Amino acid sequence: MGTNIALRFDGDRAYVTLDRPEKHNGLTIDMLRGLVGTAHTIADRKDVRAVILSGNGPSFSSGLDVAETVGDPLAVVRAFISLPWRGTNTFQEACWAWRRLSVPVIAAVHGRCYGGGLQIALAADFRFATPDAEFSVMETKHGLIPDMTGAATLSSLIGIDKALLLTMTADTVDAAYAERIGLITEITADPVAAAEELAERIASRSPHAVAGAKRLFDRSWQASARRAFAIERATQLPLILRLAASGRRIRPSSY
Repeated sequence: MGTNIALRFDGDRAYVTLDRPEKHNGLTIDMLRGLVGTAHTIADRKDVRAVILSGNGPSFSSGLDVAETVGDPLAVVRAFISLPWRGTNTFQEACWAWRRLSVPVIAAVHGRCYGGGLQIALAADFRFATPDAEFSVMETKHGLIPDMTGAATLSSLIGIDKALLLTMTADTVDAAYAERIGLITEITADPVAAAEELAERIASRSPHAVAGAKRLFDRSWQASARRAFAIERATQLPLILRLAASGRRIRPSSY
């Protein structure tokens, strides 16, 4: 796509690849814009049932390329401005755009997964990682905080204490520790193959139910019980009506 972001479609899957291997996929402003545009392109496709997000070369992503980014302060300022109709700026939307998709997004992680790269992976619905993958919320090393939706994803996945621990120390942790605390879904020798297998399993289910499940958990995860129940009802009713209109019957063996 001209922004070090590669996109290809294969059947009902979209493959999105960070493609700046010589820099361990260090993120630039153009790459962040490319991620946003790629997510929007996928959202317009009705035939896509899953997205597999990975990195080309030795790493998933080493995070923001600070040297490259600070060389154009005006671009940083522009990218930092939040768009009112989205509620996110470019840095945040490069991650949160994957949460907005109605289909599952699966990150296949290897090598370094640091800083902004980690926040992109955390915005996926599932994360498969190689045994030698490394993870770091490294922003405090640069005197910064995770500002690409990391506060929301980290605290919901691993709890506020572990999120603060990783953020305040900027420690690098291995895949075993990441799996133990819930930062990643599973360790596997071939994350892309694992992602494809999961995508195939999910594709066998109703796309409307899958989209509804993603929407339900995203909107209700940290809501009050009363609010969560309201979201459940609002999400379930269209599915029930769709089922009734199709004439299908739900049998006990279906569960």
